[in-house]
Amino acid sequence: MAAKVALLFFTFGLAFLAATVSADPDMLQDVCVADFNSGVKVNANVQKIPGLNTLGVSMARIDYAPGGLNPPHTHPRATEMVFVLEGQLDVGFITTANVLIAKTIKAGETFAFPKGLVHFQKNNGQVAAAVIAAFNSQLAGTQTIAATLFAAQPPVPDNVLTKAFQVGAKEVQKIKSKFAPKK
Repeated sequence: MAAKVALLFFTFGLAFLAATVSADPDMLQDVCVADFNSGVKVNANVQKIPGLNTLGVSMARIDYAPGGLNPPHTHPRATEMVFVLEGQLDVGFITTANVLIAKTIKAGETFAFPKGLVHFQKNNGQVAAAVIAAFNSQLAGTQTIAATLFAAQPPVPDNVLTKAFQVGAKEVQKIKSKFAPKK
């Protein structure tokens, strides 16, 4: 009986430990002071938004033209939540069981995209749409699926892509040509 109780406490301890290390690290300072002599320049700095650099969050405004698309992509380090300011969007994500969770959202509504899952947003209206996107990470990262596969440098081997997508080499080359850098 004592062994079962000890095992139970050990299991809960491991679960608690896993939960405590599953987020951005705690900040080491209250605010991060900008280095104005640096060659790197950003639109927002700690003078405009004090302390944002060390809070483990980020935000962006995204504007969509009628018919505009934010193609399938992932954020490997953050969950994303969007709030529609104007217009409406078709949004969705694909679960790890390959189930599409999709919805049309309009001004005043929100939608969340879980960390690391492939997701998209498309303006389905005849007028412009805008959202505020919030992330629970300072550096969410963005990996666009098509560009990742068809514009990687060095390139993903054609035989990998032909087998993965069950298409011929000509089709792979045609898709790759659409993602080639503009000269």
